[in-house]
Amino acid sequence: MANDTGIPAHLAHLSKDKKLAPVLRAVAEPYILKKRKNVCLRLCASIMSQQLSTKVADVIFRRFLELYGGKEPTPQQIADTPFDTLRAIGLSNAKTSYVHNVAQYFIEHKITDAMLNRKSNEEVMELLLPIKGVGRWTVEMLLMFTLGREDVFAPDDLGIQQAMARIYGLDMTDKKAMRENMLRISAKWTPYRTQACFYLWRYKDEKK
Repeated sequence: MANDTGIPAHLAHLSKDKKLAPVLRAVAEPYILKKRKNVCLRLCASIMSQQLSTKVADVIFRRFLELYGGKEPTPQQIADTPFDTLRAIGLSNAKTSYVHNVAQYFIEHKITDAMLNRKSNEEVMELLLPIKGVGRWTVEMLLMFTLGREDVFAPDDLGIQQAMARIYGLDMTDKKAMRENMLRISAKWTPYRTQACFYLWRYKDEKK
């Protein structure tokens, strides 16, 4: 959505941050927010991809879908998949357990895409954090990339930490002060903190 000058609303708002403004001008337009279906599967995919390169994660996810004829499985299908079958596609014991935990939790709590889309960010966080293997960062990524929420910030994301340390001169060795400063700075970006995160990720990737 653009304002009267034709500038996207998120860009006009984020540009008020004088240190972030040059970053907005320097990097390409970020990811376009969109909602994706089958939230349970997206959450499982996020767990599968943790601590893996994008290339390896893509291979494992493709093998995962092949277990179901190349189609996206339902929570019940995932829960019914034998432990050893999931291990055989390249998942660790822990990740296999976590994937089963997610599917079982969605079934037991009758969680649907529509239910999650109706909830606030904090309500989604409260609902999903009790799942063993699911942390705040995982839910934040789900809010951004699957539920398409505009105002999400991920202070524990290493890429965002590195980008903000460089842009704002923050000291990464003092974790507590670093986090407090990140939250203070990001508060000014509301209600477009998700877009700010995308710019920071692009900035970090382009500065390698």
